[in-house]
Amino acid sequence: MTTWITGDHHFGHANIIKYCDRPFENVDKMDNELIDIWNGFVGPKDDVWYLGDFTLGDKGAAGYFFAKLNGKINILDNSWHHDKRWIKGLIGASGFNSLSGYMPYIVPSIVVLEGASMNKDGDDIPAILCHYQFMNWDRQHYGSLHFFGHSHGTADPRHNCLDVGIDNAFKLLEEYRPFELDEACKLASQIQ
Repeated sequence: MTTWITGDHHFGHANIIKYCDRPFENVDKMDNELIDIWNGFVGPKDDVWYLGDFTLGDKGAAGYFFAKLNGKINILDNSWHHDKRWIKGLIGASGFNSLSGYMPYIVPSIVVLEGASMNKDGDDIPAILCHYQFMNWDRQHYGSLHFFGHSHGTADPRHNCLDVGIDNAFKLLEEYRPFELDEACKLASQIQ
């Protein structure tokens, strides 16, 4: 089992192609390609931490895309990213637990993911997850990491801080894909 971290797919959002200069002919081709890329990396039993802006659609659209994606998806539940259109509607909805054989976990908007990486002494260090980038975060001066989305690869680089959205993945890794957690930890710690 592998742990992945990602965000900002904007499934079903045609204008994101223009806004982020994504190389797709149309929204259907983008959606299908992003699903194929996701499933090429994420296995059915993998954990995925999703940091917002999954789709601008309603709960029907969200359910459609969840059913096509591998992994157990843990998605941030907050009222200020685009997922506010559907996320509350899926909590407790009939069939929600059975989508694609996994339970998408709804978690608070700010999450401390313990054991994200190990410091030089071999101790686990936490990662702070939020849709938006923080200037300062819990245990920052003790080596904690901060992962976020929203900026689509335009955030100012900061030490121990990484935009894990797919547009930044394309910028750094040349693929619209999730970051494997250890990979994200290493990339964040390399930023000076």
